[in-house]
Amino acid sequence: MSFLARLVPTASARTALRFASSGRFYTKKHEWILVDKTVGTVGITDFATEQLGDVVFLELPEAGTEIEKGDSTGAVESVKAASDIYAPVSGTVLEKNTKLEEEPGMINKSPLEKGWLYKVQIKSVEELKELLNEDQYNTFKEEEEAAH
Repeated sequence: MSFLARLVPTASARTALRFASSGRFYTKKHEWILVDKTVGTVGITDFATEQLGDVVFLELPEAGTEIEKGDSTGAVESVKAASDIYAPVSGTVLEKNTKLEEEPGMINKSPLEKGWLYKVQIKSVEELKELLNEDQYNTFKEEEEAAH
C-alpha cells in the first residue's frame, strides 16, 4: 500500500467517523480516541475521572512504543484507586502528554481536551468500527451505573 493510501481513510472509516457526533470513539473501559486522518489522540472520559477522584500520578507510553488494541498502555493513580489505561486501537505512539505527567490533576479539570494522554499512528482504521460512538457510550455508561 502506498504512503498516501495509508493516510487517506477508507470510505468505511469516513462513514464511521461521521457517526461519532463529537468525533470521539469510546471503549467500554472508558477511554476515548479522537481521530484526525490516521492519527488518534487518546484519553480517558470525564466519567472515568469522576470515578477515580483526584489523579495524583500517570504512567504513559513512550513515543515509538508499538501498542495493540486492548493492551495496557499505562496507568492512572488517584487518591481512591489505580487503574490501567487500555489502547483503543493498535499502532505506534507518536507522543505522550508530558505536561500531564508533570501536572496529573489537569486530567480531572480537562479530561477531553488538555488532559489527553498520548497520540498514536493508527495501524488499521478498521478497528474504529469496534468502538462505541458517543450515543452508544452514553447508553453503556447509564447501564453500568444502573447495575451498581
